[in-house]
Parts: sequence; structure tokens; C-alpha cells
Amino acid sequence: MSAELEAILRTDGLRFGYPGQAEFLGPIDLHVAAGQLWGVIGPNGSGKSTLLRLCVGLLNPNEGRVLLEGQEVGRLPGLDRARRSAFLPQRPGAPAWATAREIVLLGRFPYRRYRLFESARDFRIAEEALRLTELLELADRRVETLSGGEAQRVHLAAALAQQPRLLVLDEPTSALDPYHQLHIFSILASLAATRELAIMVATHDLNLAGQFCDRLLLLAEGAAVGCGGPEEVLKPGVLEGVYRVRFRTVENLDGGRRWVLPVSDDKLVTPEVRSEK
Repeated sequence: MSAELEAILRTDGLRFGYPGQAEFLGPIDLHVAAGQLWGVIGPNGSGKSTLLRLCVGLLNPNEGRVLLEGQEVGRLPGLDRARRSAFLPQRPGAPAWATAREIVLLGRFPYRRYRLFESARDFRIAEEALRLTELLELADRRVETLSGGEAQRVHLAAALAQQPRLLVLDEPTSALDPYHQLHIFSILASLAATRELAIMVATHDLNLAGQFCDRLLLLAEGAAVGCGGPEEVLKPGVLEGVYRVRFRTVENLDGGRRWVLPVSDDKLVTPEVRSEK
């Protein structure tokens, strides 16, 4: 079997720039297989969100190609693409009057075809997504009454209810407390392993990415400067030139992968801040 058929998502020579602006992303070559959880890391403005949008066909590359299960994602019909891939942006929109359950049921829309109402199967799948994200008790609450973190989990549940082969999430834990951050990454790792999903997550939390992800892509100013296992990418020598701070590695007492911690550096303190101390 060819590598192209083995990959759920594959990008070849991917390059992108917005109209009227210089090309800033690429070249990016990825091979995201079933059962893999990929973390996309890098500073603000490094191209993480743009890359994710290219991977699900919301943007078209200037050069190269994006293949979803061996087919160019931009040429797939909308419903077909929605059955194969789900995307959770940083700030998903939703009608404030809708309940959590109603939002999650929207994830079943690609499967409804000409039916006006959800089937019993749609409700079962939505219920399971609510259970996975620990939202069953909030299922009938209106979204406008939920906290930011709770609403974020509702949108994640909707993406899970979509039952995609490729799940792409842009900072899904940014508004969550530590318990739910760990819980969501645990869910994603489990789904990748047990349901053979291909999952990509953009995150600023290097240690969550390092503990849960199989592979990491490190972006800096639109270029891939690191790609491989967490042990290869999360090294002070690799990270310091990208994030412009010093890093220190710390052994994990539980026997897991090492942690990386940013270290304060006087050179990064501006004169204005120093004068106020």
C-alpha cells in the first residue's frame, strides 16, 4: 500500500500567502496517519491557524496540495468533506439561545441529507459526545448561560459527534482549567488510539503537547523548524531560537516524558518594566 493511501491527511510542498501579501507559510510536508495525535506548536503569528484551515479545505494553497484520504481536499464536495473532517476554530460561533444538546446535534448535519429532523442514531451519537466531554448535566442549558470553558467543550462535543476521520482543533483547551485541559487531551489521545482518528491540535501548552501527542510540528514565521516525536522537538536548543526565551528540561517524577519550562531572562525585560520595580 502506498504512503499516500496510508495517510488520512497528507500535505506536499504546501505554501500559502494571502492575496496581495507575501507568501509566509511553507513549504510544509505532513503525513498524518490514522491513530496519530499531532500537536502544532509555535509562537503567535507563526502560521498554526492558517495551516489548520488549509488542512480542512477552508483555504486553498498557493502551491502544493492537501490530500484527505488520498483526495484533494479542495475538490471534495462540501458534505463529503464534512463527513471526513471536522474543524474546531478558536472562536466558534453559535446562537446564544441554543442548548448544548442542540449545538452538539449540529455535528450530525452532514449525515441528515433530506431529513428535517435528527434520527434516533443522531441523538445516541450526540449523547455519547456529551458524555465524553462531561457535559450531560449541562445538555439542556442554553449556551449563553455557560462559562467560556463549558461552551468550548460543547463545540468540541459537536466536532466529535461529526464522527470525522480527521479532527482538527485550534487551541481547544485555551479557556479550560487544568482538570479539563488534561481531560480533553486524554480524550483526544484515546480517540486517536481506539477509533483510529487522525487528530491535529494547535496549542501553546508545550507540556500538554509533549505528554499526549505522538508527533509535533514546530512552526516559526511560517516555516517548519521541527517535526518529529516530542523528545526530538521539545529541546531547549530547538525551542529557544523560536520562542526567544531560555528553556530548562525537568524530569517527570511519574516516569513520563520530560517537561520543558521557560526560564526568566533579564535580557527580555524592557527598560520601562525594570524601572517600575
